[in-house]
Amino acid sequence: MQLKIMPKKKRLSAGRVPLILFLCQMISALEVPLDLVQPPTITQQSPKDYIIDPRENIVIQCEAKGKPPPSFSWTRNGTHFDIDKDPLVTMKTGSGTLIINIMSEGKAETYEGVYQCTARNERGAAISNNIVIRPSRSPLWTKEKLEPIILQNGQPLVLPCRPPIGLPPAIIFWMDNSFQRLPQSERVSQGLNGDLYFSNVLPEDTREDYICYARFNHTQTIQQKQPISVKVISVDELNDTLAANLSDTEFYSAKSSRERPPTFLTPEGNASRKEELRGNVLSLECIAEGLPTPIIYWIKEDGILPVNRTFYRNFKKTLQITHVSEADSGNYQCIAKNPLGAIHHTISVTVKAAPYWIVAPQNLVLSPGEDGSLICRANGNPKPRISWLTNGVPIEIAPDDPSRKIDGDTIIFSNVQERSSAVYQCNASNEYGYLLANAFVNVLAEPPRILTSANTLYQVIANRPALLDCAFFGSPLPTIEWFKGAKGRALHEDIYILHENGTLEIPVAQKDSTGTYTCVARNKLGMAKNEVHLEIKDPTRIIKQPEYAIVQRGSTVSFECKVKHDHTLIPTVMWLKDNGELPSDERFTVDKDHLVVTDVDDRDGGTYTCVANTTLDKVSASAVLSVVDVPNPPIDLELTNQLDKSVQLTWTPGDDNNSPITKFIIEYEDTMHEAGLWHHQAEVPGTQTTAQLKLSPYVNYSFRVTAVNNIGQSLPSEASEQYFTKAAEPDKNPTDVEGLGSEPDNLVITWKPLNGFESNGPGLQYKVSWRQKDGDDEWTSVLVANVSKYIVSGTPTFVPYLIKVQALNDVGFAPEPAEVMGHSGEDLPMVAPGNVHVNVVNSTLAEVHWDPVPLKSIRGHLQGYRIYYWKAHSSSRRDKRHIEKKILTFQGSKTHGMLPGLEPFSHYALNVRVVNGKGEGPASPDRVFHTPEGVPSAPSSLKIINPSLDSLTLEWDPPSHPNGILTEYTLKYQPINSTHELGPLLDLKIPANKTRWILKNLNFSTRYKFYFYAHTSAGPGSHITEEAITTMDAAGILPPDVGAGKVQAVNPRISNLTATAAETYANISWEYEGPERVKFYVEYGIAGSKEEWRKEIVNGSRSFFGLKGLMPGTAYKVRVGAEGDSDFVSSEDVFETGPAMASRQVDIATQGWFIGLMCAVALLILILLIVCFIRRNKGGKYPVKEKEDAHADPEIQPMKEDDGTFGEYRSFESDAEDHKPLKKGSRTPSDRTVKKEDSDDSLVDYGEGVNGQFNEDGSFIGQYSGKKEKEPAEGNESSEAPSPVNAMNSFV
Repeated sequence: MQLKIMPKKKRLSAGRVPLILFLCQMISALEVPLDLVQPPTITQQSPKDYIIDPRENIVIQCEAKGKPPPSFSWTRNGTHFDIDKDPLVTMKTGSGTLIINIMSEGKAETYEGVYQCTARNERGAAISNNIVIRPSRSPLWTKEKLEPIILQNGQPLVLPCRPPIGLPPAIIFWMDNSFQRLPQSERVSQGLNGDLYFSNVLPEDTREDYICYARFNHTQTIQQKQPISVKVISVDELNDTLAANLSDTEFYSAKSSRERPPTFLTPEGNASRKEELRGNVLSLECIAEGLPTPIIYWIKEDGILPVNRTFYRNFKKTLQITHVSEADSGNYQCIAKNPLGAIHHTISVTVKAAPYWIVAPQNLVLSPGEDGSLICRANGNPKPRISWLTNGVPIEIAPDDPSRKIDGDTIIFSNVQERSSAVYQCNASNEYGYLLANAFVNVLAEPPRILTSANTLYQVIANRPALLDCAFFGSPLPTIEWFKGAKGRALHEDIYILHENGTLEIPVAQKDSTGTYTCVARNKLGMAKNEVHLEIKDPTRIIKQPEYAIVQRGSTVSFECKVKHDHTLIPTVMWLKDNGELPSDERFTVDKDHLVVTDVDDRDGGTYTCVANTTLDKVSASAVLSVVDVPNPPIDLELTNQLDKSVQLTWTPGDDNNSPITKFIIEYEDTMHEAGLWHHQAEVPGTQTTAQLKLSPYVNYSFRVTAVNNIGQSLPSEASEQYFTKAAEPDKNPTDVEGLGSEPDNLVITWKPLNGFESNGPGLQYKVSWRQKDGDDEWTSVLVANVSKYIVSGTPTFVPYLIKVQALNDVGFAPEPAEVMGHSGEDLPMVAPGNVHVNVVNSTLAEVHWDPVPLKSIRGHLQGYRIYYWKAHSSSRRDKRHIEKKILTFQGSKTHGMLPGLEPFSHYALNVRVVNGKGEGPASPDRVFHTPEGVPSAPSSLKIINPSLDSLTLEWDPPSHPNGILTEYTLKYQPINSTHELGPLLDLKIPANKTRWILKNLNFSTRYKFYFYAHTSAGPGSHITEEAITTMDAAGILPPDVGAGKVQAVNPRISNLTATAAETYANISWEYEGPERVKFYVEYGIAGSKEEWRKEIVNGSRSFFGLKGLMPGTAYKVRVGAEGDSDFVSSEDVFETGPAMASRQVDIATQGWFIGLMCAVALLILILLIVCFIRRNKGGKYPVKEKEDAHADPEIQPMKEDDGTFGEYRSFESDAEDHKPLKKGSRTPSDRTVKKEDSDDSLVDYGEGVNGQFNEDGSFIGQYSGKKEKEPAEGNESSEAPSPVNAMNSFV
């Protein structure tokens, strides 16, 4: 039930008094129940000014209520209207509404007039307003002949409409023959009177179908004026037309079309007056002519235009103020301005007012003997006159009533009786209208009654107002009390508000407001009560709101909306787009919490609102979706200001697709030289739509523009029109001019030619000029076609020349070119470097010095000096071998350099040659030098064999690079306990001629770590390491104190099972916890096989055992078990035996199949060696082998920057050792053989591979290259080929 809240309300006192509302005798909204006697009340009537459609029946409404039901009568034009005498007029049953049937016969004009309805019963009579009946009219335009209007360009023009007077007034608009509205602007607009005003005319205003239309909405008809023809011509055309066809009276105007200041077309003069009624819309209009078109401004003198009620229409030519009041009266000024001047017009506005209510009389219900009053107050301009009627009769001539007294706009009643019941009318009128109000006085004696339904349930959201209704009636007026709860305690707290209509308001309802409330109404005739119930619900909330989204066209967007609500309410969630329904499109899907839009396009942008509704409340949340994309391509490319070397390009941007354009990229196409190829021309900011472009001569330009925003780049625009620039002489010369000889007697001049775009004109050629730099010769010049090379023959060898190349075309020459120096062809140097001597720095480094070759003998550009060096013979090896010659090249004019990577204790020879662009000169005489001893490399291998209880046998191979004469070996070793901790380190000196040693007095079943290295007179070399384990005794006797003192475990177990493997045997150890007198056994087998476990019994109760007869290089599984009071087995362990050693290999060299295999391998290797030999003799280059893992030679000391320079390397030939496969120097735990990686005289440590170089501070700048030469080998170097058997053994 909707609660009627009255403006007057009282708050309950904070004191503890019953909450009682004493209503005053005048109640303005008391509704008398229809079952009680009451005077008539008009409930519905037709409007005062009633315009009817003459094509339909006339219906004049008059409805009223009362008890007993009232009867109805009508007056027409002030006299009684007898409807029974007119067969076309009927009155609806139970109503006063008249129906006049004019559709069958009769005319609407017959029933024009002023009608008034009277509703009457025994308690009084109520009357309606005077209802003026007028039929609508839509008359036709009178026939008229409209002459064509011819006027000069720039003149003002007013096309009159003057529609026929209709009822109601017509709506005016201008259209053409095609029913298209004529465009309007600041220059052309329609006035409030319907005329069409032109501030100045233009040639495009010429047309023959200016048609004014009048639309009469009431009859839904449109009337059309005759078309008006307008022709705008120039002054010359106007004079010719006047002379030939027209009289002066037919010409519209003869004013000049020159620019002029504004003049008002409407209103006329400098001032005018305007009167408007209060509450209407005030419309003020100013239309001015002038050239250029004037702009209109509005101000209010001595005041400010109301912000929220002021609107500008018709291009600011019309000022509208809505809901005007007397305060809007005053002077309004419109100002018309153009560059030639300004004028103004003042409109004096007066706001009048038809009568309006201040206090309208209200129905009055009194009990016998009570007092009361009716008040009727109205205002207007001018002040309205108040008059009273009773039961439709002026109160002056109505029957006298002693209980009433008239006091101006008030009737006072005292001690009323039942006969005082009547209907009173108050009429307030002035010259602009009238007000009529009916108010009855009804004298009744009635006990209280409550009109609100019993047990009404009110449901309210928490923290919102709760309004509990208690509509009541009684005479005298009852008092109202409210109670809460079953015990009926009266409400007396100040948190409640009682309204005059009995409604109880709880301003902020809380959960504890839930309950039953009782309303009690009392007067002297009785009492009535009613119960209502209040429930407080949790508010509906959106806990996850949709968020603002920016997405690219074609992608998917999702909006989330999670709602929390009272569990007793059922919410409905709906989505809106721009406050309307979602589009009917399968791309929009809605589930419980989400709205998903797929394949988003531009139409999907907007505001999306999630609305959650329950029966009690509604919440919403919105998010804006912006659909962005790359811009649309620019359009309407136009070329203006076309000059020889510049043009202005203008374009219209395409849609930015909601992402502002940041820049425009301009490209051009040269359709004459490079058709189809677009080049970058310029970039301009995104706010700019014009660019001044610089152009080159003799180019057929087309332009296109691309727009860029934060999303990306648009497609290019359509190409602009083509613009062909005039030819001109070249403005630049060829670049990259060089002069180099390809032969000793020529000069080859080359350049980078101009492209077609740079030629600037047809007939592109080049003028090539040259002369010797140091001579007095004149320039020699030739003209060549569009080429890039010219060869001058018969030149001296390596002579400097000055060269220049100038471009020219059919128009002229390019600017004078710059001179470039070049040289004629080179020849091989004639002289070798002299005074070559060598300074040995250390065992691996030597410094070479030489004298420079004179420049004239070089006969070319000095490239540098090249050192060839090779090992002549070794002090420790006297075997013949292939000689490897190496090359180091030193750039520029260096006269010294460093030779790194030499082998210690070796004899070397070298020579030096000068190098130019043509090649090498003759070699200097060979110089021989010797390198001192160095520290040796690590021993090649170390094998530990024949382990026993207290000894191990060591076998080794000498270092592969002794780098001198070995003096002795050093062996250091230390034990390793079960926790991998190292014991004390012991050392032993061994003579240099030994390769086998038995190490005695070791601990049984102990792991040892060995460090082994060789010595020369230069010191100890790198060491090689190995580990090995001594065995336990064959009888398995437990060593003393093993296991003594252990506490016996309650639950027996075997743990920490470990296996230490050698080649064919393994030591197995474990830890045991449990009862004594158990017998252990060891089970083992090949890992991964399905064969049964092999079992070995352990003698006694030892916790170790040795497995023998194992296969080398095989993975085994092992476990330990116990036999006794309780049998159990340990977890498994896996170990792998080491590979077979050479000393224990079967000699397969005597096997026939192996001899055949080796012969085939030898033949293949021989073929490969022959191929390599042939390729190396042809000068092929081979990369230096990869950088070794070994440490750098400690004898090579850092060089100072001035000590020398390392040159470029090239390898002539590798010795036999260099062709061996690289051997890994890392130790494999299961392999008792460790080989040190070979360390030949590689220079990789000095540079970056093949093309590495050393700078003057010792960094590598060289590269290897070589020739094959055979020289007798000297020293102790072995020339024997490696044994095939040993080769095979090395891979086992």
